[in-house]
Amino acid sequence: MSLDSKLRKRLTERREVIHAGGGKKKIEERHAKGLLSARERLTTFFTPDTFQEYGAHIKHTCTHFGMADKDIPEDGVIVGTGYVGGRQVVSAFSQDFTVVAGTLGKMHARKIVWAMDTALKNGTPLVGFKDSGGARIQEAVDALSGYGEVFYRNVNLSGVVPQIAVILGPCAGGASYSPALMDFIIMTRTNAQMFITGPQVIKAVTGREVRMEDVGGADMHASVSGNVHFVAENDAEAIAIAQRILSFVPNNNTEDPPHAPHPEIDFGPDEGMDALVQSDPSQPMDMHAIVRRVLDNGDLLEVHASFARNLIVGFGRVEGIVVGVVANNSMEKAGCLDIDSSDKGARFIRFCNAFNIPIVTFVDVPGFQPGIEQERGGIIRHGAKLLFSYSACTVPKITIVCRKAYGGSYLAMCSQELGADVVFAWPTAEIAVMGAEGAVNVLYSRELKEIKDPDEQKAKRKQLIDEYRAEFASPYLAASKGYITDIIDPELTRSVVSLSLRKLLTKRELRPPKKHGLIPL
Repeated sequence: MSLDSKLRKRLTERREVIHAGGGKKKIEERHAKGLLSARERLTTFFTPDTFQEYGAHIKHTCTHFGMADKDIPEDGVIVGTGYVGGRQVVSAFSQDFTVVAGTLGKMHARKIVWAMDTALKNGTPLVGFKDSGGARIQEAVDALSGYGEVFYRNVNLSGVVPQIAVILGPCAGGASYSPALMDFIIMTRTNAQMFITGPQVIKAVTGREVRMEDVGGADMHASVSGNVHFVAENDAEAIAIAQRILSFVPNNNTEDPPHAPHPEIDFGPDEGMDALVQSDPSQPMDMHAIVRRVLDNGDLLEVHASFARNLIVGFGRVEGIVVGVVANNSMEKAGCLDIDSSDKGARFIRFCNAFNIPIVTFVDVPGFQPGIEQERGGIIRHGAKLLFSYSACTVPKITIVCRKAYGGSYLAMCSQELGADVVFAWPTAEIAVMGAEGAVNVLYSRELKEIKDPDEQKAKRKQLIDEYRAEFASPYLAASKGYITDIIDPELTRSVVSLSLRKLLTKRELRPPKKHGLIPL
């Protein structure tokens, strides 16, 4: 017996109303601003025809402030699951600003919670498209309770499945804490804002006038606060970035990343690497170019590219093996480690460790950045996060000492003592307590002062520096004491890393049983 035509018509009509969201006019207004609708964001994100929706017919329960008879399609959020790249089933939600400004109420929160619980049960990533005016004031404590349910699950999912927040509109007040609890935040340069207190509140409380761009703009968050990991020009680019992140990560913490090892390793030398090697310690070295020569097709998905630029972190592949890359960048602040770069590195390392992604570290670090601002800002505590993260990390760890590796910063960049499985050094490497210039100033201060002639003193200083660098900062000294696995020709870096990765993929390292370590926050 076929379905009654009236029933089918009713279903079709209800779906049309639901899919219309806040109405055709509002969606057209968003298109005019270069924005996709909430539903279009999901259909663009997922592989065609794989999206299955949950809770499309849900109704709000608020009866106050004239809400009893108000219809809110989907309660302002579209939720469901689908495939991405033909591989991953992803739970996702997309807040609809055309429907009561995408504000969160009790049922709105319940739908998001369903997506989060589904991600946890099925072991699949969670992606949230944020575009909301915040808590629905008419629902009072129900809205606050809803946010609490979401935050709690963000923490429950942390380290179990990857979580990606895509900020495509307002994300204000308490709503901004859910993205902050997720692993990666993508934000569009225009149309999107994220803040706790906006310009009006700041002016009312402090009397200071500020622009929204300075408080909640994407560029500020990407380069100053460090809250945003990726900046996109529009919705489509933001969605593409989310898809690209998912191409590097596993579904959950019990799986390996999507490795696709090449059938055979290329053991040939990379002759182009020589042009990038910089022997002079006073000159910067292009670490981006070095890293890209090691990665397949030079493809690096750099994370936090605009924040703490003295440290590079990101994802790539080496002969098909997914890796996380951490590298000092001497073109910014001479490659020193500071408060922000320590936080940046520690967070990325902990993500890689949680999701079984091997880490390759490229070292060219002269030390921790000196200065009263750094000391008063807690460089000891922040630098300790980097030491903690590498030490706690049990995934395969490969370290390449390219040039400078001085003092505590040498240790903080995944030395053998912090658990590196293999440590390779280039002949240009300098491994010592401090640079040759500083060491000579300390060790030969009296001897140099006794030389009165300036030219003679300068010549003697250079001689002592050269001798110290050759004898005490040489990678061969570290290698002779077993601190270095091997000293390699830079041209062989890619093949050495690739071979080491293949051998380390079966690595299993157990740690003492405990609830969790206490990272120095």
